[in-house]
Amino acid sequence: MKKEIFDLVHFDEYREGNRLEVKKASGGLPVSLWETYSSFSNCNGGVIILGVKERADGSWYTTKLQNEQKLLKDFWDTINNRTKVSINLLSDENVKTYDLNGDLIIVIHVPRADRVFKPVYINNNLFEGSYRRNHEGDYRCTEAEVRGMLRDQAEKSADSRILTHMSTDIFYKETVKSYRSRHNAVNPDHVWHKLDDEAYLERIGALSISDVDGKLHPTVAGLLMFGEEYKIRQEYPEYFLDYRELLDPSIRWTDRIESSSGEWSGNLVDFFFDMERKLLRDIKRPFKLEGITRVDETAVHKAIREALANCIVNADFNFSRGIVILKNPDSVVIENPGSIIAGKAQMLKGGISEPRNKTIMKMFNLIKIGERAGSGVPDIFDAWEEEGWVPPMVEEQYRPDRTILTLGFEKNGDKKSAIKTGDKKSAIKNGDKIGKTIKNIEKIREYLVKHGDVKAKDISEYIGLGPSRTRELLSLMDDVELIGTNKTRRYRLK
Repeated sequence: MKKEIFDLVHFDEYREGNRLEVKKASGGLPVSLWETYSSFSNCNGGVIILGVKERADGSWYTTKLQNEQKLLKDFWDTINNRTKVSINLLSDENVKTYDLNGDLIIVIHVPRADRVFKPVYINNNLFEGSYRRNHEGDYRCTEAEVRGMLRDQAEKSADSRILTHMSTDIFYKETVKSYRSRHNAVNPDHVWHKLDDEAYLERIGALSISDVDGKLHPTVAGLLMFGEEYKIRQEYPEYFLDYRELLDPSIRWTDRIESSSGEWSGNLVDFFFDMERKLLRDIKRPFKLEGITRVDETAVHKAIREALANCIVNADFNFSRGIVILKNPDSVVIENPGSIIAGKAQMLKGGISEPRNKTIMKMFNLIKIGERAGSGVPDIFDAWEEEGWVPPMVEEQYRPDRTILTLGFEKNGDKKSAIKTGDKKSAIKNGDKIGKTIKNIEKIREYLVKHGDVKAKDISEYIGLGPSRTRELLSLMDDVELIGTNKTRRYRLK
């Protein structure tokens, strides 16, 4: 059979996002092929090319594959063997043979697995045979990552789980009052406004009747939205909400809010309303009339509110580091624990709404917050494009699972920020410096996640800064602790 000619340009199509893997395969199918198949399936898909090797300078050469029919038979036999691979996601269209300068290559397009099939694992071993992809290649998933993918398999939202060991008095009354006032304001004629708190909370999904004892108990969603922080942590030890405002480089934080401070409830409703106020207060509100009604919100206001809600309804509170929001002179960074269930590509495209916390999403929708139709993220991009700002950036990280949305306010190279500060000139002047500081702190955190206890010297070499500046950055990180004496001093994440 005549081979289709393969254009060399295809080799570079998947390099962005580390979605390309080449394997020599001159001695038959390599064992590592199946680890890569698992990795791509559990992340964002990718392309595996057999019969190609990469040189040190990044150029490619073919390895003269032999026995095409045997290779293909071995491949299909193995991928359909359930003791080797948990599921075959491929069809004939995903595996193609090509002619490249007279040599055979085999190109395998691996799709991202649907959440109901994850994790895709090998060697009949769920916890030892599940892999994911990072910038260094394939790595074996931790038990926490595997359990996270298993949680996401369920059709029933995890936040609807009934907490039979908790009673109906766990809710913070002021939060319930605040939420109900908001609901009344946006929908004053709703029939639930006449109900008492217990009946109202049952209707919105914060309480539910248990089959075990036939009594009302809080749901996970109710606990997270309306409970107090110390009660939430009884169920979710890793639960943490963090807001950091860095508008003046001479001050460690110009504002800082933590769920564990004990100075407020620490729940999701109060956090959302506070973040909404802090992030929107400096966005310009133009005077506009629709008929005789003043409209003082722009698409940017709605987009930031959508981003906040999106962060919460997609958070997996079983993972560490929690929700973190950073307000800088030239950007807002919103991070939540948990990967993107529908995948980054689908999320950017829109059209499919697949939140991790469906009950929490319902609660936000009742007060006119959040987008059920799956157009929330595209709307955010549209709002930024309208303003002429740099496009938002979505990043999906693993170890631990994390989703990061960066909303930049730079316009056509202009360093001035749309968010105003008390000392605007100073903020503009130091915007770049703060941005670099934040990026270096994130690099340090990634390094500590990978390497555990390390010396400042090792960190400084990794990020390319001097030891003294590295120690300064470490002192800014509340999630880092010092161990050992002066001579044996090392740093690690708490």
